[in-house]
Parts: sequence; structure tokens; C-alpha cells
Amino acid sequence: MRAFYHPDQALHSPQQFMRTGRIASATDVPARTAELLAALDRLSVTPEAPADLGRAAAATIHPAHYLDYLESAYPRWLELPEHGPEVWPNCFPYWNGDPAREARPPCPTDLLIAQTGYYMGDLAVPMGPHTWTSALRSTHTAAAGADAVIGGERLAYALCRPSGHHCRADRASGFCYLNNAAIAVQRLRGRFGKVAVLDIDAHHGDGTQEIFYRRDDVLTVSVHVDPDFYNPFFTGRPHETGHGAGEGFNLNLPLPPYSGDEAFLAAVTHGVAAVRDFGAEALVVALGYDTHAEDPLSLVQVSTPAFGAAGRIIGAAGLPTLVVQEGGYQVSVIGACLEGFVRGFRDGAPAGTA
Repeated sequence: MRAFYHPDQALHSPQQFMRTGRIASATDVPARTAELLAALDRLSVTPEAPADLGRAAAATIHPAHYLDYLESAYPRWLELPEHGPEVWPNCFPYWNGDPAREARPPCPTDLLIAQTGYYMGDLAVPMGPHTWTSALRSTHTAAAGADAVIGGERLAYALCRPSGHHCRADRASGFCYLNNAAIAVQRLRGRFGKVAVLDIDAHHGDGTQEIFYRRDDVLTVSVHVDPDFYNPFFTGRPHETGHGAGEGFNLNLPLPPYSGDEAFLAAVTHGVAAVRDFGAEALVVALGYDTHAEDPLSLVQVSTPAFGAAGRIIGAAGLPTLVVQEGGYQVSVIGACLEGFVRGFRDGAPAGTA
């Protein structure tokens, strides 16, 4: 197993997000990376620093006008006569969500306040002085992990922070600014004919779903808490199965609120079966730990050992696999969850494949 991480990814330090009408302290704290690095150390895995790819990897998924906004937003924010500590939207333009559209046109005005509302989807993506650097480095980490799999590695881990799976092609939301998993998938498609994403974060991978919703070469599967009760609320239901050429290549497996290990592992098993039926040649696992019973955002009751069991189920598929880090905000448990997942994956994988 090879792992990838760049210290710049810990620089992003959001100060606020909106929760039930109150400005709350951020949960995506830099200390998350230290716990995950400690887990890698217990696994005797030394993470490698990824190569600096600039915007090249991100540009395979995200349009230039969106990347231009992210790169320039904070310096421009400081030029406003009155500004808060972070870039934060105060308007959200309506869009009809037409599934046939891959992305929107550029924002029709160059004014920063307008662009911030256009390119940020909620109040969980504040941008500070280091957000762009950390987000861009995360794309480098995801790309390096994909390259390791292309090079023959059977299991690679990309310690991405900030996360990515809520990021649409042209919109940040849910702590996510660039979609690391989607970037990894696109890179893997240069080598493998069919690639699948299995997202087992507590939240629906709405950004990843939208990016690949019209394609038949990528299967997207998401195991998440039922969006009738849980963010992102507006996507993630079973009837969302793809559009056009992508019809039948998106699978959502919502979990009932307050369910535990049995429902979670049954959904993971279902997702792996779909990946096999699709004929995937490589797999990206979007791994979050916010299903954990102790997570501050959790609405289900998944235990630490269940992540080891999920690893065994996924490892048994025998596919070249890249694990891309997503959420998980109870710092005291996330290291054990990662360690259990990797050990489980190794135990479940067919002999000689991990």
C-alpha cells in the first residue's frame, strides 16, 4: 500500500459554518490530518508527497472560470471596504438542476459578492488565506494516488483535505472545494475502460454523482443517510439513476436514520455487487467516517469495527483500489476507523492482490 499527503493540506483552517441558524465553530479542523497520519504510522505506511501539478489535475473536472474564482477569491475579499474574516456567500442564485447540463456558464458578472453566491453552494465552505492552497494540494494527492494504481499498486490511499465529494463541477459546498474523487476517477479512466466510485461517507456524494451522471464509463454508488432527514437533502434518492447515456449507472443506497452496523454493511455489500456487475476494472472508494456513532454530525450509529468489516467486503472485490479521504469529524475515532478499514481490506483481498 502506498499513501499520499502534502503538509499544505493542513493549512486550511475554517473558522465558521452555519448550523441550525447559528454560526458554529468549524468541524473540519487541521487536527484531523494528524490523527490519520498517526494511523498510517501504525500501519507502517509512510505517506509520500505528491508532485505539484498546478491546476492541471483539477482542470480535468472543473471549468477554468470556477478555478479562477477559487484562486482569486480571498485576495479580492481583502480588498472589499468591509469584509469578514473569510469569504462567505450572502446570496444563492436559483438554478433548475437540469440533469442534462454538465455545468453552468460563467457567472454573468465579475463582482466578487455575486461570484461568491454563484460558486459557493452553502454556508459550509468559508474560504480563508490557505483554502485554495490546501484544496489544490488535495487534487495533487488524489492524482498521485490514481497514478500509483495505474502503475500497478493494488491499494493506494489519498489523504485528501479538504474533502471533495460535495463539490460539483462549478460549485463548492459541504466543506468541499474541488472534487478529489472525481479527479482521481478521470485520471484512472486514462488507463482503465470502466471505473467505479463507491462513496461510503455519511452524506450523499452529490457532486460526484452530478459530474458523472451522463456517462456510462463510470458507475457512481453512494451509501449515505437518507436525504429526507440529512444533508444534502435534495439529492441521493434511489430514483436518481443517471441521465442519457448515463441512465442506469448511478446507484443511491440511503440508510435509515439511527440505523447501525447491519444496515451499513448490507448497503456496502449491495454497492460492491453493483460494482462487480458493472465490470469495473478499478475502484475509487470515497471514505468518510461521519457515519460513526460518535461523530458530531452523525445521524446513524456505525461502530469502529464496522469500518474493518467494510474494508473486508470491498477488498474481496479484488479490484485495484484508490481510497480517497472524505469526511469524519470526531478526531478521537477517525484514526482507528482508517486503520481498521485498511487492515480489513488487506484481510479480505484475494491472495496476492493487496
